[in-house]
Amino acid sequence: MQHQPLSHSGTSSSLIIGLTGGIGSGKTAASNLFAEKGIEVIDADVIARAALEPGSPLLEDVYEHFGSQLQLADGSLDRAALRKKIFNNHQEKIWLEELVHPWVREEVVKQLKTAKGGYLILASPLLIESHQDQLVDRILVIDLPKKLQIERTCQRDNNQEELVTKIMANQLERQERLAKADDVIDNSKGLNELKKQVNYWHDFYQQLARRAP
Repeated sequence: MQHQPLSHSGTSSSLIIGLTGGIGSGKTAASNLFAEKGIEVIDADVIARAALEPGSPLLEDVYEHFGSQLQLADGSLDRAALRKKIFNNHQEKIWLEELVHPWVREEVVKQLKTAKGGYLILASPLLIESHQDQLVDRILVIDLPKKLQIERTCQRDNNQEELVTKIMANQLERQERLAKADDVIDNSKGLNELKKQVNYWHDFYQQLARRAP
């Protein structure tokens, strides 16, 4: 699989690994393990969250479009209410993505330009869907069976299975995501096994980075 990497375009001299997976797959746990090894992690989820914090011009657009009932007493966004709105209305989801995704991509590129290291991690749940895969050299997918994915997400977020299933339906199908992968972590066996696999890929990416021109 060939990607157009930033490291070949002069934007970054580092090898860029795109880390992705569906909701509840363990992206954050894997990202944290890479970060513990001193690898710089750029988290598109954190960037997207900042896009809708109080004071952001994008947040004003959201209130204007969806209504002020989404604004909490402290001025912040009722993210749970917004999530329900967009996952029950595909057109509203598209509207929000067209607002937020370009801003997130621009900020991701800025951070990639200044990041340092032999290799970097760009962690993004929508890496492929939002075309951020065009910014990376390799795609690392965190994978687990759908049933386990639903169970973990319901336990973690105290969400109803119906909402989790709707969120998953709006993400790339598991097999489609795996078809795009250069590398895969099976996160169905617990934290110790996840650590072993992160160790393996960390060593592999370090070797790749040393061989890069």
